[in-house]
Amino acid sequence: MLDTYPIFPIFAFLGFVLVLIPLPWHLQALNSGTCLFMIWTAIGCLNQFVNSVVWHGNIIDWAPIWCDISTRLTVGIAVAIPAASLCINRRLYKIATCNKATITYAEKKRAVLIDLSIGLGLPLLQMILQIIVQGHRYDIWEDIGCLPTTVNTPPAYPLSFVWPNVISLVSAVYCILTLKTFMQRRTQFSQYLSSKASISVNLYFRLMCLATTEILFTVPISSYGLYLNIAAKPIYPWKSWSDTHFDFLLIDTIPAFLWRRSSLVIMILELSRWQLVFCSFVFFGFFGFAEEARKNYRRGYKALTSKCASSLSLPKGKVFGLRASSNRLKGDMGTLPSFVNAPVLSLMKRSSMESIESNTSAKFSDSTGTLYDSPTSPSHKFKLDRPLDTSRLSRATL
Repeated sequence: MLDTYPIFPIFAFLGFVLVLIPLPWHLQALNSGTCLFMIWTAIGCLNQFVNSVVWHGNIIDWAPIWCDISTRLTVGIAVAIPAASLCINRRLYKIATCNKATITYAEKKRAVLIDLSIGLGLPLLQMILQIIVQGHRYDIWEDIGCLPTTVNTPPAYPLSFVWPNVISLVSAVYCILTLKTFMQRRTQFSQYLSSKASISVNLYFRLMCLATTEILFTVPISSYGLYLNIAAKPIYPWKSWSDTHFDFLLIDTIPAFLWRRSSLVIMILELSRWQLVFCSFVFFGFFGFAEEARKNYRRGYKALTSKCASSLSLPKGKVFGLRASSNRLKGDMGTLPSFVNAPVLSLMKRSSMESIESNTSAKFSDSTGTLYDSPTSPSHKFKLDRPLDTSRLSRATL
């Protein structure tokens, strides 16, 4: 019996973190297709992480609302990753065939809106259309989590099953056309990229490798799943909405000892969830160690160290606007408030000097208040005629 716990949750969480690291500078460069790829992959890894932890070793319906959200995300992400790859390949093709040295702001805005309509619109549309062929609410698979249900009927193929294949094939066509155009216009292409600040030659080829890798893995896996739905499962005829959604609130639970009996089911389930983790690590491998990534790492490290240094530095010691005690021993009273007048200032200085002299030179006193300079010279004694009137000082400062 194959059990990937806790290896899968660890890698799923790492994939969620790693794929989001390059997001800030790609957002700054308005690489909308790449940002969509990162965001959807991170959401998929986080979704799989939560499911694998919560439903490890149990099939209890702990969180029905979460399962409703999780299954919708699973349906949408199956289309979102190929759609984001299509956005990347489409942009690479536009760059390879562009004849202008500069692009206006309106053209950049239009390109971003088109990418959003593909990378967000198609997954959201898939989430909605899948409800038509959704047999019941969801299933809970032990050690896997919540999974959506789709009745294997003829309408399920154009509404749900074939979307990843169709999008990946369109993306592959863009990829082939991009390579062909690049080989024909190599010199002009390099000059065009050198004039753009948002994308370099290295970044262009990394994006092309990422999109090509996604196509090479998505098309075989989704095609094999499509084959299993056609050949290994019976196809039920579509009768009506009510027949397909009969007992819709049903929640099936599948224990691990049942689904692990079939090696085919194990392969399908494990491939479907490890695919997202693989996409996140591949993306970080292409973009997490690039030159712009290293620059941002150094910039972030410097900002962090400077912040830590500033938080650890202590302010210079000041007490009520006065300087340190060493300066007070010298008679320097520091900067006083503006409302303290000159007589008060002289009084404060005189009283301060008298206090210092009395503390440093006088060491002993008798019961009558007689002070001595030192224990060896009692002849130099003097008496205080009257105590220092400090009430004047307190009234002046008030």
